[in-house]
Amino acid sequence: MLRLAIQKSGRLSEDSLKLIRECGISFITSSLKLKTESTNFPLEILYLRDDDIPGYVADGVADIGIVGQNVLVEEGKQALTVEKLGFSKCRLSLAVPKSDQYESVQDLNGKNIATSYPNLLQAYLNEQGVEAHIHTISGSVEIAPSIGLAEAICDIVSSGSTLISNGLKEVERVFKSEAVLIANDTLSEEKRRILDKLLFRIQAVQRAQKKKYILLNAPNDKLQEISDLLPSIKSPTILPLAEHGWSSLHSVVNEDDFWEIIEKIKDAGAQGILVIPIEKMIV
Repeated sequence: MLRLAIQKSGRLSEDSLKLIRECGISFITSSLKLKTESTNFPLEILYLRDDDIPGYVADGVADIGIVGQNVLVEEGKQALTVEKLGFSKCRLSLAVPKSDQYESVQDLNGKNIATSYPNLLQAYLNEQGVEAHIHTISGSVEIAPSIGLAEAICDIVSSGSTLISNGLKEVERVFKSEAVLIANDTLSEEKRRILDKLLFRIQAVQRAQKKKYILLNAPNDKLQEISDLLPSIKSPTILPLAEHGWSSLHSVVNEDDFWEIIEKIKDAGAQGILVIPIEKMIV
């Protein structure tokens, strides 16, 4: 059985559990339990503190884990990364009080900066040639300027609303982060096979999230023009309709290109366009 470590609470935990369920893996969760087993896949889930996960995976207590890149790099365990997962995206940013005049990162020379990520922050300051005093604290970093502990902070930012509510403004982006799947590099052959099966499912779910399946009707004399506008895994599927001279065309488009493509094929003569989300996509 493969042991997966995930964050025990918070948005990353919710997103991780959602992904596992979308992979067709069933399990029962409980706020009182720190581990659970899947009922239909050889997987055991451990609920841990996020900053403990890289160490647990590196030591072999857990076989694999889902953790933010920011935590992984802060702990110096980047080599464990197996797959970027594309969710729980955020950034590690520097912030100062709104009332402060700020021109560049050089304004932080000689200043005190509070953070829970001293290693990432120090690496960034070194790159910028800035010498500042780093105060390492855990939790409630945003309060540091208002209580006189520091003139600036370096913390994780998603929407920025927490900074605003604490009278701060984001001034520099230090590190971009997202959830990643990590694995111990000494997995047995049997556990490696289970991991490969899990990765196969994860990748199928990820591909589907970035695609849309479209069906449309078109006159036969417009099929080639419309087909040329549609990207596809190989080529669009074309089926004749009961009405003479018309066909149904099926294809897959990228989410990012969706609206531009729809406008073009509509102008080319496509009618009755249906857009359907894709649950899994295997290539």
